[in-house]
Amino acid sequence: MEKKKLQLEHNYRAAQNPSGKPPAIIMLHGFGSDENDLFSFASELPSQYAIFSLKAPIKLQPYGNAWYNIYFDNSQGKFSDDEQAIESRELVSKCIDEIIEKYQVDKNNITLLGFSQGTILSFSVALSYPEKVKNVIGLSGYINEEILKSGYENNDFSNLNVYTSHGTVDQVIPVQWAQRTKPFLENLNIDCKYSEFPVGHGVAPQNFQELKEWLAKH
Repeated sequence: MEKKKLQLEHNYRAAQNPSGKPPAIIMLHGFGSDENDLFSFASELPSQYAIFSLKAPIKLQPYGNAWYNIYFDNSQGKFSDDEQAIESRELVSKCIDEIIEKYQVDKNNITLLGFSQGTILSFSVALSYPEKVKNVIGLSGYINEEILKSGYENNDFSNLNVYTSHGTVDQVIPVQWAQRTKPFLENLNIDCKYSEFPVGHGVAPQNFQELKEWLAKH
C-alpha cells in the first residue's frame, strides 16, 4: 500500500504478505529526535506488521522535534509542559484512528512503541484510550499521571499488555521513576513485564531481543 497523508508526518513500512488486515506498530520518538530515529530498526521487526513512525508536532531549535516542551532551566528542575503533552496525546489518538481507516490495519492489534518522551506519551494514550491499543512497548520512560485522561482508572484494560524497560544508569530519566510503572499498572490489573539493563538512556541489544520475543507472544 502506498503512503497516505496523516495529521502527523510519518515514515511507513508496509506489512509483507498480509492476509486480511495486518497488525500495526506505531512508533513515538523521544525529545529532540524525529520520525527517522526509531524507524531505523523497523527492518528488525516482524514483517507481518505495518510500521508507522510518527513525527512529533513541536519543532525544536536548532533541530529535532518534541511531543511537548521540557524546560530544563526551570527553578524546580526539569519542568514538562503537561498541557502540550495532553494535546499530543489527543493528536496521537486521532492518528491511530486515521491509520486504521486509511491503511486498513487491524484495529484490534495496535502496538505503541515509544522511547523516552515517546514512552511517556504512549502510556498516556494507552491508559486514556485502552480500546485503541493492544500492546505498549515502553523504552526508557515512565508514567506521568498528570497527562492521563480524567477517570482513566475506570477504563477496561482487559486487552492491554505492557512491556517496559529501563537502563540502570540512565542519566536522563532516573530508574526509580521507571520502577514505579509495574506496580502502578498491576494495580489496574494490567499485564506488565518490566526489565532493567546495565545501560544509560538507550536500548541495549539484549533489550531489543527481549522486546521482540515479548511481541511474538502478544
